[in-house]
Amino acid sequence: MAQTKPTTPIKTTSSARPPKSETNTTPMNFVFDKSNYRMLVIAIAVVIFGFILMSGTTDIYSTTKIVIAPVVVLGGFAIGFFAILKKPSTKS
Repeated sequence: MAQTKPTTPIKTTSSARPPKSETNTTPMNFVFDKSNYRMLVIAIAVVIFGFILMSGTTDIYSTTKIVIAPVVVLGGFAIGFFAILKKPSTKS
């Protein structure tokens, strides 16, 4: 079957360019707020402090190294966990 070409060009109603869409004017919301980042930095500092308390070679059975330092490290992880799950404040 032979194809025939039209003698005149075919005109379409739409242009070759897509229509311009309106710009979105809603402000961009971040996942974390400034307070979330501040709490994360505090949590990292508390965990580092706990590991510093745990370090050392003398008196490995001291109360500081066995009890206090692990509690401080777990507290730092808890602060970090809370900082991640805390919802940022909504300003209306």
